[in-house]
Amino acid sequence: MRRDEENALVKNGRLDAVDRSDSFGFGVRAMADGAWGFAASQIVSAPEADRVGALAVEIAKASALTKKRDATLAPVEAVRATYETPVDLDPFAMSFDDRIKLLMAAEARMRERKGLRTTRAAYAVWREDKLFMSSEGAEIAQRLTEVGGGIAAEAVGNGELQIRTYPDGLRYQNAGGWEILTRWDLMVNAERVADEAVALLSAKPCPQDTITSVILSGNQLSLQCHESCGHPIELDRALGSEAAFAGTSFLTPDKLGTFRYGSAQVNIRIDATSKGGLGTFGFDDEGVPASEGWAVKDGIFVGYLMSRETAAALGTRSNGTMRADGWARVPIIRMTNVSVMPGNAGTLDDLIADTDDGILMDTNRSWSIDDKRFNFQFGTEIGWEIKKGKRRDMVRNPTYTGLTPEFWGSCDAICSESEWVMWGTPNCGKGQPGQGAHTGHGAAPARFRDVRVGVIK
Repeated sequence: MRRDEENALVKNGRLDAVDRSDSFGFGVRAMADGAWGFAASQIVSAPEADRVGALAVEIAKASALTKKRDATLAPVEAVRATYETPVDLDPFAMSFDDRIKLLMAAEARMRERKGLRTTRAAYAVWREDKLFMSSEGAEIAQRLTEVGGGIAAEAVGNGELQIRTYPDGLRYQNAGGWEILTRWDLMVNAERVADEAVALLSAKPCPQDTITSVILSGNQLSLQCHESCGHPIELDRALGSEAAFAGTSFLTPDKLGTFRYGSAQVNIRIDATSKGGLGTFGFDDEGVPASEGWAVKDGIFVGYLMSRETAAALGTRSNGTMRADGWARVPIIRMTNVSVMPGNAGTLDDLIADTDDGILMDTNRSWSIDDKRFNFQFGTEIGWEIKKGKRRDMVRNPTYTGLTPEFWGSCDAICSESEWVMWGTPNCGKGQPGQGAHTGHGAAPARFRDVRVGVIK
């Protein structure tokens, strides 16, 4: 695997940081005596491959001394194949000056607004080339390309620090080329972002410990899905084999196919083929092809994210979710694209017009959730009161809390496909040693009834 990445940050009128990195190496995963072993090296040569392969087998045999049961794998067809992320404008073929000028212009536009302490604009370009080969006969070459970025404005006053970002923090990211960043019109939105950051300093506070309707923006709903659905449907967590740093899951196997996760409006799809998703690829790191299916259908929990080993434990086939964070890490179950599918509630304006009383909450600022992914609290950058179908006063420091099945059970409307966007989380943490993953989450604005808001302790 070879990974190339560049990150740039413009802050308060100057180029503040540029970080370029590349990494190249290989890893060997071996099974011996019914147990796993793994070893890796950055010296890519035939003799080193022999040494690392033998070490992986030796580690597997040592691991077998403490195994509880033999590891078995669900079958997969071994193929020879290639995959490449569709790219319109290759970011690595552009000059640095061409990449950075977009940030400079958007950041300068925000600085035109008086009352800001900090203005920032950032981008990330990322590429991974990897070759997977197995003793079963697979040979799969893939090239994955991603681009991300965004703008942020911070204002300080009245004992408050308020921030507005666009389109979703400083690291909105998708699979594709430079066109991903340009389509968000950072220049057009810079003035609005700056104005809202300053306005938040004097906005009314979120109502305290109140039950009301909540409309979540698409980007906020995507993180809600990531934390309260994406993680608990990881089958290693549900089986108890991932229980330390990342926690376990309330969605245990006895609930599969029968548990009501949410209302009938809630349909959550697992799809590694979605255009632009950070969880989109041709094959996972076990050689299993990208697939699509359901985690939640009509509100019922129906599917997990699986490896070949965990799928075998359920007597089924893997749906291809094993991915490693680089050549020096063993593959583990990671989210692909876990998306809340659109409903039929029309546009966001339509949904607001259909809401007599509530709060619209936009763009995540903070979150907390227990290790079973059951009890949570989220805070967003900004909110607006909704009164008699109209968006009214701005609200600062909005928060909401709930229990996962109760919260999703209160969802009574999701906007239509025209509002649906493939969002993403490029920094999902899991595992020991820790691994980061890039995961996709499509979502549109949605309404939830009888939600507790304004809980800050």
